[in-house]
Amino acid sequence: MLQNIGSRIRTLRTNKGISLNAFAERLNVSPGYLSNLETGKTDTIQFSLLEKLQSELHILPLESEDLDELDLRLKHAKQLLAELEHSNPEAAHYLLTTFENGLELLLKK
Repeated sequence: MLQNIGSRIRTLRTNKGISLNAFAERLNVSPGYLSNLETGKTDTIQFSLLEKLQSELHILPLESEDLDELDLRLKHAKQLLAELEHSNPEAAHYLLTTFENGLELLLKK
């Protein structure tokens, strides 16, 4: 189970553009521990750290185990797009239309 949490942490952290060292410092843990957590090499996690991770990355509830990085990234992009749609519907529509058109263009080649 920690391996699934770890890979989710790494994916969400990197999607936010946060380095391992900077995130470890923010969480008040060593970079080595965070790396081991992300790669499933550790089998312990303190509840207080889990709370910090939830606050920073919204890692829970865990998705089913068959979600890959693409699924997680698309879900994250969907959440961001929904936030943008709330504050700037025209920009959200433009981004989504551009994304869809780009996919269609690339798939035709």
